[in-house]
Amino acid sequence: MNTLAVLVERLRESRGFRHKRDISHVLSRLPSAAQSVAIGDDCAAIPDGDGYLLFAIEGMISDFVRSMPWFAGYSGVMVNVSDIYAMGGRPLAVVDALWSGNAEDAGEVLAGMAAASAVYGVPVVGGHSNVRSDGAQLAVAIVGRARKLLTSFDARPGDVLVMAVDLRGRFEEPYPFWNASVGAPAGRARADFELLPALAEDGLCDAAKDISMAGALGTALMLLECSEVGARIDLDALPRPADVDFERWLTAFPSFGFVLSVRGEHVDEVLARFASREIAGAVIGEVDASREVVVTRGGETALLWNLQEEPFICAR
Repeated sequence: MNTLAVLVERLRESRGFRHKRDISHVLSRLPSAAQSVAIGDDCAAIPDGDGYLLFAIEGMISDFVRSMPWFAGYSGVMVNVSDIYAMGGRPLAVVDALWSGNAEDAGEVLAGMAAASAVYGVPVVGGHSNVRSDGAQLAVAIVGRARKLLTSFDARPGDVLVMAVDLRGRFEEPYPFWNASVGAPAGRARADFELLPALAEDGLCDAAKDISMAGALGTALMLLECSEVGARIDLDALPRPADVDFERWLTAFPSFGFVLSVRGEHVDEVLARFASREIAGAVIGEVDASREVVVTRGGETALLWNLQEEPFICAR
C-alpha cells in the first residue's frame, strides 16, 4: 500500500482543508469586487497613492476562544499581522468584535490582544464588545499599507517553492498552533516579519502566502490555485522541528510561516535573508504548468490535488 496516498487522503479530510474548501460556498454567493488583487488573497489591496491600503479580517474558532481566551486574543492580532506582512505590507492598526458571557472572560481575551499589540507594535484603535452574550466569539480586523505587493496570483511555471518557518516554538496543546511568538525576545517577532516587505520592495519575490490552518500544503494549494499553476512538492524537504509528529506538522498553523514562489535567480538571496534572522527556510518544490499538485516522500509519489478538475477554494 502507498502510505503517502493514505496520508494525502487524511490531509484532504482534515479540519483545516475542509475549512478552506468552505470558502468556495461563500465566494459563489458574493458579487465580484473591483480591487487590484482578486478575492482569494490574504488581504484586499486597494490602490492608494504610491502604494496600497491593505484590509483583512480573521475570526477565531469559538471552542478556541472558550478554552484559551488569552491566547485567542493574542492570536487574533498575530494572524492579522501575518496576513498584512504576507502581502508585502506593514500593519497600521486593528479593531475587534468580541462577544463573551461575562466581563471576566472578555478581560482575558482583551489582555491577550493587548499583549500582541505590544509585541507587534500595532495599536488596537476600537471595536465592538458584548459581555452578556450566550457564546464566546472573536473577530479582529486590520489595516496596513504596502509599497509593493506580494500576492497569491503571481507564481509562475519554473519558480521554486520556498517554505520559511520559525521553529523556535512549541505546540499550544491540544491545538495545531505552533507558537514561536509568545515569550520571544522583545522586538524579534516584528523584525522577523519585516523580511517580507523587504523581499517585495527589493524585487526578490512577488508571490507569497502565510501558512494558515490548512498547514503548509493547504497554503501551497491556495497559492497555486490562485496563480493557475501546479507544482511538485518534496515533503522530505519541509523544514520541521525535531521530535514532532510528521503528520501533525503538516497540519500545523505556525505563528511565523510562509510559502513563497521565487524566481530561480533569487532563491539563494531569499534563503540567506531568512537564515540571517534564524528562520528555517528551504526549497520544497518547483512550480509547473500542470495545475496538478503532486507530493513525494521517501520514494513514494501521490497526487494531492488536481486543480483543473477540482477547485480548492474557487479563487477564480
